[in-house]
Amino acid sequence: MSKKITVVGTGYVGLIAAIGFADFGNQVIGVDIDKEKVDKLNAGIPPIYEHGIHDYLERNLKSKRLRFSSDIASSIIESEVIFIGVGTPPKDNGDVDLSQVENVINEICKNLNDYKVIVTKSTVPVGTNKWIKEYIKEKTNSDNFDVVSNPEFLREGKAITDFFHPDRVIIGYESEKSKEILKDVYRSLYLVETPFVWCNYETAELIKYANNAFLATKITFINQIANLSETIGADVNEVAKALGMDGRINSKFLHAGPGYGGSCFPKDTKALVQIGAKYGVNMSLVKEVINSNELQKIRMVKKLENVLGDLKDKCIAVLGLAFKSETDDMRESPAISIINELIKNNCKIKAHDPKALNNAKKLFGDKIIYCKDSLEAVKDADALILVTEWNEYRSLDLNNIAKLVKQKIIIDTRNMLSPKKVKELGFIYEGVGRK
Repeated sequence: MSKKITVVGTGYVGLIAAIGFADFGNQVIGVDIDKEKVDKLNAGIPPIYEHGIHDYLERNLKSKRLRFSSDIASSIIESEVIFIGVGTPPKDNGDVDLSQVENVINEICKNLNDYKVIVTKSTVPVGTNKWIKEYIKEKTNSDNFDVVSNPEFLREGKAITDFFHPDRVIIGYESEKSKEILKDVYRSLYLVETPFVWCNYETAELIKYANNAFLATKITFINQIANLSETIGADVNEVAKALGMDGRINSKFLHAGPGYGGSCFPKDTKALVQIGAKYGVNMSLVKEVINSNELQKIRMVKKLENVLGDLKDKCIAVLGLAFKSETDDMRESPAISIINELIKNNCKIKAHDPKALNNAKKLFGDKIIYCKDSLEAVKDADALILVTEWNEYRSLDLNNIAKLVKQKIIIDTRNMLSPKKVKELGFIYEGVGRK
């Protein structure tokens, strides 16, 4: 049976959820305080670049199963299930800023006209869902509602695929009534026998943080192995390939590079350290992952310095600004740390990215030069540094680039290019974990 659902927040989490639940056959209202954003969404214009999102948005708007509104009060009143998908950014000390979640909860308290299931999709610290339940009960003097924790595990660039074909769905709940309603909401996934993990609030909350911290640890581990490989003459690609053949390890997230970034791993690892501190548990491994990851980003500039010497007044072409391919998201991207370090060294920076140039302009303003393509970026450059693993960079026209650059130097932070082919064209080549 389809449900009337409101999803508050139209960022990555909220927008994908709203589109997905509508595609499952539910009646969905996506809510955002940004009226201009709401108008664009109702016109079928997504605010983010994500593969496949435009077609799904258009289809569900056309079917009338999905609409967007800036009126949170009426949307809550109309709906039986309220998903919270607002931002939970980090504070300066690594704690989670829950102010947007609190604002939504206060709106729910003011408009609790009938039984509701309130579902947190936003990543929140352990104890948040229990607090939400107690807070609403105290404010409304009612227990005609249930709270559910349903963390998301979407990879940017593959978010649509991940929503419709998840490895598993995590549901933290307390009442059987809310469990049955969530089963209805996710009925399409039940029909294809997607695994569901039913647990208490605290377990669901911790699963999200543990999941991301483990993946961040795996990335940091292979980066440290890469750094050792460079020193002793090993090839990290071969090491990673052999590791990935071990069924206990598998090959995912064993790709050496400039460090992790994005909206989740940096924020969630820091939050997990703070959660541990709150409960008197020293998350020493996660602390080291955070520190090592920051050093890895700066190490990419040191590679450049080792080859080029003094960086002052050098022209550096930076290819790739998004934190990963298939997204325009630059949050915590290694490119930011690399560019800031180059700026400190008084470099001239010419940058290109297939999707993230507009976001880069918001970050760097006129401090760097923005180029329409990779060839414009490399013209007269003293060195080229590849930062994001876009497919178009895997097939760069190196013959043409060799004629355009001032010096033939490539720092390949993603190991995208063949060292043999690059060197045959007279380039000095530096990868990650390759001697």
